[in-house]
Amino acid sequence: MAKTQTAKAATLSKAELEEELADIERRALDGLEGVRVPDGLAARMQTFLGRNGEMNRALEHLVDLPKAERAEVGRRANELKAHLETAFAARREAIEAALLEGHLREEALDVTLPGRPVVRGRVHPAHWMIHQITKIWAEMGFQVYLSREVETDEFNFTLLNMPPHHPARGEVDTFYTTDPQVLLRTHTSPGQIHVMRERAPAPIRVVLPGMCYRYEQVTARSEIQFNQMEGLAVGQHITFADLKGTLTAFARRLFGAPVATRFRAAHFPFTEPSAEMDIECFVCGGVGCPVCKGTGWLEVLGCGMVHPTVLVNGGYDPARFSGFAFGMGPERLTMLKHRIEDIRTFWGNDLRFLEQF
Repeated sequence: MAKTQTAKAATLSKAELEEELADIERRALDGLEGVRVPDGLAARMQTFLGRNGEMNRALEHLVDLPKAERAEVGRRANELKAHLETAFAARREAIEAALLEGHLREEALDVTLPGRPVVRGRVHPAHWMIHQITKIWAEMGFQVYLSREVETDEFNFTLLNMPPHHPARGEVDTFYTTDPQVLLRTHTSPGQIHVMRERAPAPIRVVLPGMCYRYEQVTARSEIQFNQMEGLAVGQHITFADLKGTLTAFARRLFGAPVATRFRAAHFPFTEPSAEMDIECFVCGGVGCPVCKGTGWLEVLGCGMVHPTVLVNGGYDPARFSGFAFGMGPERLTMLKHRIEDIRTFWGNDLRFLEQF
């Protein structure tokens, strides 16, 4: 008996249900203009139009009405729901527009303020020197030839007249891979063999820039990685006089026309005869200073006539062909030209140093 009385108390008539729906509409729209944030609007929509909201709970009483009244109240409920959805959508657009306007007002760009300077990138000083050197050699008729940095023991040593157990191998600390026949090149000279084998028996005039690697103690004057610029000329009737004239012309273009040069006897396994070229110190003019260690001269490169064994390994007959080769360090030339005292600054990524160039 108690359950029957409770069910009757929960039953609503048509008039009562319509009044309930009208009350829901009134409360849903009352204060809607005062909602300022999206989260508040979403919570309000959930309260009145959500799955468990007041609208759906009120419509549960439709089953208590006669069929004719049920259809009429149902149409009224659908109209009310559509009206509330339209009102909530309009309020959502108004809130979003207000928020956007506020953001634009707060983040407004004052075009009268001075602009921030655009920081321009710069070419690394070592690469700048490589570009300068390459440009000079290109003007002198030399092509650029790029060779690989990972080499075999054969190309890095054996074919350059340094067979196994040659004393010159002990002078270079080499980075070997897990394969003892594969290594990081210690100089750009292996590129000489590659280019000769590609172009023999045609004449050659090339420069070979690239990075080299040696397992050495890092100091102010030595690094484990460094750039090198190799040069090679092969043809008929090339003499040491051609070597001296070519390198002297290069030095005058790089350091200035008045610069004096000298050649000193040296030894390299892949050239014979070999020499080192010095230029007159451009700081003291040859008088002697700390930069040139009081000698008046600065060492800039090593050179020599291509060894006959290297010519044979490259595919050239030394009875018909001769050639010269040279090698220089762009970082060292940059240090000399700009009086930089520590080679480690090239790879230290210190902007105070790099921005000077």
